[in-house]
Amino acid sequence: MARTARGIEMVEKARELLSKARTADELRQAQAVVLPLEFGFSIEQTAAIIGVSKGWASQLRTQFIRSGGKKDEKKLPHGGRRRENMSSEEEGAFLAPFLEKAAKGGILVVGEIKQELDKLLGRSTALASAYNLLHRHGWRKLAPDKRHPKADRELQDEWKKNSRSLLPKSTRSGKGKGRSG
Repeated sequence: MARTARGIEMVEKARELLSKARTADELRQAQAVVLPLEFGFSIEQTAAIIGVSKGWASQLRTQFIRSGGKKDEKKLPHGGRRRENMSSEEEGAFLAPFLEKAAKGGILVVGEIKQELDKLLGRSTALASAYNLLHRHGWRKLAPDKRHPKADRELQDEWKKNSRSLLPKSTRSGKGKGRSG
C-alpha cells in the first residue's frame, strides 16, 4: 500500500499559488502538492499529469513543503561551475608562477601543476583537472609543426634533383653493387 501524502497544512498555500502562478514551474510545483492531497492521486499519476518524472514531482513537492510555501526569489538558474575547487581568480593566482616561467622560455609541465594542485586542495585530482584548469585560462598545448614555416618546397625539390651529382662517384651507384674482384 502506498504511503499517504504529507503536507496537508500546505494545501491552502498551494491552491493560492495555483491561481497566482506566473511560470509553468510554479504551476507544476503547486499541482505536485494539490493533486495528491485533494484528489488522492499517486505520485506516478501526479507526475504524468504535470508532465515530469516521478522523482522530479517528488522534489517539487518536497521543496514547496520545506520552504513553507514561499517562493525562493534568490534561486540561481542552472549553469555554471557547481563543483569548482577554486574561484576563477584563485585559479589565475595559482597558475601565475607556472605561466610566468613558461613565458620566459621554460617548459610548462602539467605533471608539476597537478602535484601542486593536489597539495593545495589536500587530495588527489585527475590529470585532466590540471589540463582543464589550463584550458580555462587560455593555455593550449603547442606541438611542433610538420614543416618549417619559411620552407620553400620548390627549392627543396630542386636540391633533391641535383644533389646526386654533387656526391662522390663511389656513393652515387645507388643499387649497392658488390665488389668484383
